[in-house]
Amino acid sequence: MEALVLAAVLAPGDNLVTDGLPPIPLEVAERVKRYTEFRSATLLDWHPTRREMLISTRFGQTAQVHRVKAPGADRFQLTFFPEKVMGARFRPAGGESFVFGRDVGGNERYQTFRFDPQTGDATLLTDGKSRNSLGVWSRNGKRLAYTSTRGNGKDNDLYVIDPADPKTDAKAAALGVGWSVLDWRPGDAEVLAVEYVSINESYLWLVDVKTGARTALTPKGGEPAAYSGGQFTPDGKHVWTATDRDAEFHRLTRIDVATKEQTTFAADVNWDVEEFELSPDGKTLAFVTNEAGVGTLRLLETATGKERPRPNLPPGSVSGLKYHPKGTAPYLSKADLSKLDQNTLAFNLTSATIPGDVFTLDMGTTVTRWTKSETGGLNAATFAEPQLVTWKSFDDREISGFLYPPAKTFTGKRPVIINIHGGPEGQARPGFLGAGNYYTNELGVAVLFPNVRGSAGFGKTFLKLDNGVKREDSYKDVAALLDWIKTRPDLDADRVMVTGGSYGGHMTLAVATYYPDRICCAVDVVGMSNLRTFLENTEPYRRDLRRVEYGDERDPEVRAFMDRTAPLTNVNKVSRPLFIIQGQNDPRVPASEADQMVKALKARGTPVWYLLAKDEGHGFAKQRNREFQAAATAVFVQRYLLDSSPGARPALRP
Repeated sequence: MEALVLAAVLAPGDNLVTDGLPPIPLEVAERVKRYTEFRSATLLDWHPTRREMLISTRFGQTAQVHRVKAPGADRFQLTFFPEKVMGARFRPAGGESFVFGRDVGGNERYQTFRFDPQTGDATLLTDGKSRNSLGVWSRNGKRLAYTSTRGNGKDNDLYVIDPADPKTDAKAAALGVGWSVLDWRPGDAEVLAVEYVSINESYLWLVDVKTGARTALTPKGGEPAAYSGGQFTPDGKHVWTATDRDAEFHRLTRIDVATKEQTTFAADVNWDVEEFELSPDGKTLAFVTNEAGVGTLRLLETATGKERPRPNLPPGSVSGLKYHPKGTAPYLSKADLSKLDQNTLAFNLTSATIPGDVFTLDMGTTVTRWTKSETGGLNAATFAEPQLVTWKSFDDREISGFLYPPAKTFTGKRPVIINIHGGPEGQARPGFLGAGNYYTNELGVAVLFPNVRGSAGFGKTFLKLDNGVKREDSYKDVAALLDWIKTRPDLDADRVMVTGGSYGGHMTLAVATYYPDRICCAVDVVGMSNLRTFLENTEPYRRDLRRVEYGDERDPEVRAFMDRTAPLTNVNKVSRPLFIIQGQNDPRVPASEADQMVKALKARGTPVWYLLAKDEGHGFAKQRNREFQAAATAVFVQRYLLDSSPGARPALRP
């Protein structure tokens, strides 16, 4: 009798619910795991008096707070929680304590804690139930201003607390849906707040923390405008922001607090200013422009309005600007210290070969790398570099995206994975492909990230092209992409998979119903199967904000459109295998959106795999869950993209 040989398989944890998935070969799981073992480092804050910083990185299951004392120094872990830590900020008044945010199981009901490095204790500062922002410190470092939904579960009201004494927590002003705090005005009597209506409309306000009185800083009425970010000048007389008022893109703007007059800077830059940071002395403004998806660092002299020469940075995108409040540098020599004529700027940089690391800039010219994150033992130099590509859509509008080609060892027409970003006002950016490098390096698959209409970064007109009942036009952009793939001699239009997360998951399901014969399979991650039921069940604090984008489901005409075009309604048109991935605690896209789609597909006999994580929310954050998701997806890709197609071709090999 022949011995029965059982292949080793990867077993899901008790926290994972699988339905329809085949056994995951351990050999595949281990191969894919190498591509999930990369780390990244993200700047959180500077120490208020020393040249050291807090960063976020992962050494266990989730990203935690670490301290780095010098460039290249060890990352010393400070927090050890099963859940990811969301942000951390030192108390500016000195000392070693800091505040940080954390939720449970991805439910996004963030709570704020005070961390004491002397004892390692974390003290809860918020109510433990509502959704709270991390907030901003007052200029004297004694109070924290933040927003919370604890009043009615919907509105973001303003609260002020001295974190050293949790009993001081008190409501300072009733605000509303979509409000957040940006900065304290010098003198600590008022805060700068933003009222967010949609990505195309927002307003800046001054809020008195004692009386709760609000003073509009930007006008209402007329053509809506959006304001992103806000920071006071050292004298408190002006506010720096970025706005698309009277322009197609967000431009640097300085507002006179007394007169409300707005002055534009760097007006010749025809790209969005996506973030900025004013130096403590107010003399230099660092800002990042979104140039076809690449985040480019620029420096502006505030007195003259002139740009300084751009720093010489490694290729990649810059984000997370943060000036050191003191600009001191104890590890430098006295001679070097004497040359520092401005504060030190820290920032994050990512690229196709850098998963995300922290750099600093001194004197506007000297670049120093503080962290060097690992890439799972793989040679990052072999990872695919993104290529900007364009195609014409149904209305002759140019659409663009980034193509990551497969390794050069693979020849002939290559299979394609189309990965659609979320948002929907997100943007595909050239950066680190992460676990996607497994497909380009190991399987010879090209990965393409499109920026369909409605994506950010291409002006406010482009941003609104998919709103409401114009939603189907964005689906047609993907159809045009499928046409474009046919024209490429290096890409195989008969072997295409579509995937995406959040709104990208919705787009994935839509493509699977609108163009089923043009794809081999699809992977939906936390996507909406019906925009109406999504709006009815998403958390109250975000429902009105999403209605601006998708339309109001309470309007009979809009409701009928949503039901008519919903992937759930058109599930009978799905003819290709689907893999649906969901977090049970997702507050944005409830698990019911996945459940109802899986149920409908199974009722019709359509092949569907379902992976549900009981301890995750809007996407998987825990490393063990991410590893299982990556391995299962790799098996799905091999079976339905490489080993089968409309033409039933054999799998492609190098």
